[in-house]
Amino acid sequence: MSVESVVMPSSTTSGLSASLHPLPILNISEHFTRVRLQNNVSLPFIVGALLGTQNGREVEIVNTFELSATIPHDGSEPVLDHTFATARREQYKQVFPSLEVIGWYTVSPQPTPVHIAMVSQFSTYTQNPLLLLLQPGLSGTVQSTKAQQKQQQQQQQLPLSLYEPTLGLGTSKTMLIKVDYKVETGEAERIAVDWSSKGGEGGGSLIAHLQSQRRAVQMLHTRIGVIISYVESLIKEDGTKMDYAILRSIQALVASLPASEHKTFREEFDQEYADVQLTAYLSTLTKTANILNDIVDKYSFMTHRDEDRRAGGRMGGRRPGRMGSGFGYGGGFGMDAWDRFERY
Repeated sequence: MSVESVVMPSSTTSGLSASLHPLPILNISEHFTRVRLQNNVSLPFIVGALLGTQNGREVEIVNTFELSATIPHDGSEPVLDHTFATARREQYKQVFPSLEVIGWYTVSPQPTPVHIAMVSQFSTYTQNPLLLLLQPGLSGTVQSTKAQQKQQQQQQQLPLSLYEPTLGLGTSKTMLIKVDYKVETGEAERIAVDWSSKGGEGGGSLIAHLQSQRRAVQMLHTRIGVIISYVESLIKEDGTKMDYAILRSIQALVASLPASEHKTFREEFDQEYADVQLTAYLSTLTKTANILNDIVDKYSFMTHRDEDRRAGGRMGGRRPGRMGSGFGYGGGFGMDAWDRFERY
């Protein structure tokens, strides 16, 4: 079976609307680059599963995960490790319950009969598994029709082609039909891709400050190493010419360094440290005393209010007295009533 007989003619359209997110592109590229460098081959074999959602004829590819396969020596189709694939699918299902396995990916310049034979292995996970083919180095191919030119322009930006398995016209053989796709990115994905394209170097002020500090420390370390090597060469007397001006500069530099190991410095440092700690303790003690004072004031206020309520209740329970020299209502409020009120 030739390559031309594997893919349906370009005049045949799929009718499938596919959206590809940046994360699968990055995952596939990283998988391909890592395996190529590990095995030192230009076009290694890799295989993985596509995760996404499908609603009718609308497909959205959101994520991927790698799969394991055994490659026979006779050149036949690779055999998937279905135990590993099922375990990985269940793990992703626990984290992303809305995503399903909708296809698979691999690397090849063009679809081959081996890819057609592998479609049946992925049919156990999805009814119609899509094939996302990474085609490294695909550029400069002459196209004839406008549709093919449009596809070629898309491929020049992304060397990825999406295929859908289908039955050939008038035959029962499985063939592939090319599917147009669009790259769909959210705001978070756009920020992540921009950050990755810059090599993980953010443009924030904090990162720039840390990088400048790192370069300064590296330069200081290099210059200190030069000074140490010069002094060691003088001590070893290996023929290095003694320059007294340089030695005086080194002595001045050493003298300008803080005497961190001097006894007087250590005593003064400990005394200052103790003073700072004592000030902190006094501040904490003052805050604690203020809080305790507030609690006592609130407790006193509540206690006096309860006593006033009890005193008012006892006064309200007494019968009015006789009319006397005082004032009142009913029976009046005489001097004996004043005496009783003062006791309460």
